[in-house]
Amino acid sequence: MRINVVGTSGSGKSTFAKSLAEILAIPYFEMDAIFWGPDWAFPEDEELFSKLSVALEGESWVLDGNYTRTLPIKWENVDTVIWLDFNFPRTLFQASIRAFTRVVAKEELWPGTGNRETLRKLFSRESILLWIIKTHGRNRKKFTGYMESPDFSPIKFIRLRSPQEAENYLNKIANKLEFVKNDSRKRLWKITF
Repeated sequence: MRINVVGTSGSGKSTFAKSLAEILAIPYFEMDAIFWGPDWAFPEDEELFSKLSVALEGESWVLDGNYTRTLPIKWENVDTVIWLDFNFPRTLFQASIRAFTRVVAKEELWPGTGNRETLRKLFSRESILLWIIKTHGRNRKKFTGYMESPDFSPIKFIRLRSPQEAENYLNKIANKLEFVKNDSRKRLWKITF
């Protein structure tokens, strides 16, 4: 089972993907942690692709993150792509709360990088909020195109349009797994997404 959770920055990919991986008891990987180096350094393709390939060697995983240039690697063996397609106001609101919380907490975003959100960065041309404003609409077109493309027809796409749909989906998977675990007749029931 190989799952990629995608969506515009601030849509809740990491939170959702961590929860899904925990429910399924499979490894979780965060693309941002694989991508970003110390002092917000961008990796060269060779380094990024190598790190990503190593992370995704296993039979089962949940990966959160977009990074279009990594599609050939992350979707080579992916079974399911879950798109958190929340509306623009909701996404921007969630990202704003997250960003300001990180500024106040001064937390390191990815261990060993020293990368932290700052007010200066938040109100610069590199602002995550500005990034969301620029990319939300483009991402909708891009992910819709992927879903409709015959190139990706072997992949199962799931589009969740609200935090409630996302929560319901996680509950559905958890309930199916609990049923399988507790079924006294030991029936085989394939978990379907």
